[in-house]
Amino acid sequence: MENMDKQNLDQPDISISVNQAFGIDTDLHVDGFSERSDYVPDIDSSYCFDKSTTLAILSGFKYNRRVMIQGLHGTGKSTHIEQVAARLNWPCVRVNLDSHISRIDLIGKDAIVLQDGKQITEFQDGILPWSLQNPTALVFDEYDAGRPDVMFVIQRVLEAEGKFTLLDKNRVLKPNPFFRLFATTNTIGLGDTTGLYHGTQQINQGQMDRWSIVTTLNYLDFEKEKEIMLAKVPSFNTKEKEEIIELMIKVADLTRKGMANGDISTVMSPRTVLTWAQNAEIFDHNYALSFNLTFLNKCDESEKQIISEYYQRCFGDELSSSTNDFTLV
Repeated sequence: MENMDKQNLDQPDISISVNQAFGIDTDLHVDGFSERSDYVPDIDSSYCFDKSTTLAILSGFKYNRRVMIQGLHGTGKSTHIEQVAARLNWPCVRVNLDSHISRIDLIGKDAIVLQDGKQITEFQDGILPWSLQNPTALVFDEYDAGRPDVMFVIQRVLEAEGKFTLLDKNRVLKPNPFFRLFATTNTIGLGDTTGLYHGTQQINQGQMDRWSIVTTLNYLDFEKEKEIMLAKVPSFNTKEKEEIIELMIKVADLTRKGMANGDISTVMSPRTVLTWAQNAEIFDHNYALSFNLTFLNKCDESEKQIISEYYQRCFGDELSSSTNDFTLV
């Protein structure tokens, strides 16, 4: 990775009020940066912060704690970390630990480069040693899907002052005092018992013990979710359309309860509701058609009847009779 912009980024240089920045009633202040770099996420002014999750993330930044956020998909785990970092002007890098991320991707490898017109072999740091040496928040997404060889590499840096040894280069890297480490998971390290998250696996308990804070982010309450949808899709900010958003969220809530009761295996996240509203704009506010295209077509055939009933219960229309006639806007 390229060198980070050095202007005022070696260490935090301002104190930020948590009350003012996040709307949480507390006297807590957290260090941050006065200037932004290319690695600082963009601020989403309409973002809605969950108090307990925000405080957990802030403790990671303030006290150098290793913070893991667990929760169902679409609850905004990674975005939550990014939006906290954005308001602190703290550089933040996300890595998705899918099955294609290897040990070499994390640590680095030898590469051929040109130097004084000659080709030479030079070791290029991977994302882990680069982040470790910079004031950066490194976020591992889908942490419970990481390959075993990758997980053991990460385990070396989970201690707050854990040094990292590059065996190939005989180098011992000391963490930057303002390096921070976060992770998001769909499970709590015990494997997936629901069948929703194929590819996840149990996490070594010795490694789980090294995560000093584990918090759970659940779906938002009704009013908060409605507030976010109206902020993200301004065209629904009329009395009539606001009622439609309420119905959409009610359908989503029925799918969440249905999954909790074991009736269905696919759930509508807030992200799905937002996509449904956006697709409804495209298809001339045909809510049945956009529901099919957004969610129903992703569901198991044996569960579609139940989900169709959820829609009918909220909207009062049958899906099959409402999807034929539409206009593309």
